[in-house]
Amino acid sequence: MDSKHPRNPTRSLLLNHARRLFAERGFSAVSMRDIARSVGLQQSSIYNHFDSKQSILIELLRGHMLTLNQCRNDWLSDEVSATEQLIAFTQFHVAYHIDFPDDVFIAYMELRSLEPDNRKALVRLRDEYELSLQAIVQQGVTAGEFQCVDVAVHTRAIIAMLTGVTVWYRHDGRLDKDTVIHSYVTAALQSLGIPANDVAHQHELKKVKHV
Repeated sequence: MDSKHPRNPTRSLLLNHARRLFAERGFSAVSMRDIARSVGLQQSSIYNHFDSKQSILIELLRGHMLTLNQCRNDWLSDEVSATEQLIAFTQFHVAYHIDFPDDVFIAYMELRSLEPDNRKALVRLRDEYELSLQAIVQQGVTAGEFQCVDVAVHTRAIIAMLTGVTVWYRHDGRLDKDTVIHSYVTAALQSLGIPANDVAHQHELKKVKHV
């Protein structure tokens, strides 16, 4: 994932190494010295770029959520049916989570490590993402395309299911990325009442390049 500061290679390098260390060890177990040492800097030098470990974490998490929301907007179009939008959302979400597992892991596990104001800002961005899917589901229910008991609950269930790909997927595993994405598209559509024999056809309605 590109850094928000592409013209500062040292800052970008620090963010990349911090991301890896936070994902491997957890935020609380990583020190500023660990991050500096991982890129060959003295501990004092890291403060030329970040004033605290908290500032590194919030930049990683904010960058993750801003990228997630922007890419989602690039993939979706409100000029097509709710079914097509759900296909595009599912394709994007699964592809992104396969490609950036460290960002996803940190976003879910280290939200608790943020200071209160930072946490509120991140929750707002997360809610924005969730509400975009909720709007798709609501549109589909209103149009008679989807069936569900409660739109908000079903939205959270779909997101939880899609995000779960990071728990088990391996690039050298039995299934390739495209097969996994197709499987999740099928599951998402079937969960909303799209008949199994219609899924293959519906899947072809929206072809999008993976991130």
